[in-house]
Amino acid sequence: MTALIQLRGIHKHYGDYHALRGIDLEIRQGEFFSLLGPSGCGKTTLLRTIAGFETPSSGTLMIDGKDMAAVPANHRPTNMVFQSYAIFPHLTVAENVGFGLRREPMSKDQKTKAVAEALAMVGLSGYGTRAAHALSGGQRQRVALARALILKPKVLLLDEPLSALDKKMREQMQVELIRLQRTVGITFILVTHDQEEALVMSDRIAVMFEGEIGQMADPETLYRRPNSRRVAEFIGKMNILPGQVGMEGNRIVVDVAGLGRGAVETDQAPGGVVPGNTSVGIRPETLGVLFPGETTDRRVAEGVVDEVVYYGDMTYYDVRVPGVQQPLTISMKNIIGRPVLEVGAPTRVVWDERSLVVLSR
Repeated sequence: MTALIQLRGIHKHYGDYHALRGIDLEIRQGEFFSLLGPSGCGKTTLLRTIAGFETPSSGTLMIDGKDMAAVPANHRPTNMVFQSYAIFPHLTVAENVGFGLRREPMSKDQKTKAVAEALAMVGLSGYGTRAAHALSGGQRQRVALARALILKPKVLLLDEPLSALDKKMREQMQVELIRLQRTVGITFILVTHDQEEALVMSDRIAVMFEGEIGQMADPETLYRRPNSRRVAEFIGKMNILPGQVGMEGNRIVVDVAGLGRGAVETDQAPGGVVPGNTSVGIRPETLGVLFPGETTDRRVAEGVVDEVVYYGDMTYYDVRVPGVQQPLTISMKNIIGRPVLEVGAPTRVVWDERSLVVLSR
């Protein structure tokens, strides 16, 4: 894919506060790209810099091959959907959607047709005459999307647009946004602090901490092969265990507290290998517990159930194993005939070297 947006050495200072610290980034044409990170990491500042609402202190921003240094926000090929939606309550849905067309050299019929097409795109055909204040949260979000898309931007910027919705509506709108992005084929850039949302929706994700990009990759790589401890802890649930790492010929060997010794592949140490003390990550779903009567060919460690959290489809166990200060969190699918273990029950933890990730930082 062609790089539509290029950022080189972007810094942003607010007095003594260094909000963006040398951001280098390329975002591709037609990509659903997410900026993910905790509050205050700089993701919204970076989005606003792309939009033109913030001016970088230094660095270069190119959109579609053009330097944006002297281009104001209203002349950039971008449009933005804000967290608050900014819907005008005194206008109808159609008037809200067509607001940006007021100064466009279009006839009334052309504007009416464009509004109808935009509403159809977001699943709101027939809502044009409805009062904006009478809409649900999900409908207001769709109106904001239609208003942004009607101007046919090359880039749609989304600043936590789903954060005000309840869980069920948020999940529904995630699917709608994916469908919409594929339909219109333009570049979407999403800012979110919700790692699950980013994993579900994105082609690629940049995880940010303290004004810098900690790791940028596709969702599966970020989840399975985080390059540092802070990325591993931020993306999903991760057991972090102390360990020792070293090289035996061309093999990477790790000795993991509570589990034992095993060899791992090069891609299981994405941050590189520095022999000595290290941290090792392993996801809860890649561990297992053996129930009475079950056997396995995988590695096994003895343990005792410390806590049980039942979610209906899944049960999460905290299991204490000798040699580890914190209990291991293990997620198990609740299938027919499988009991839920009780607190205090002795059990065996099943693990595999292929699930380990060496976290060198």
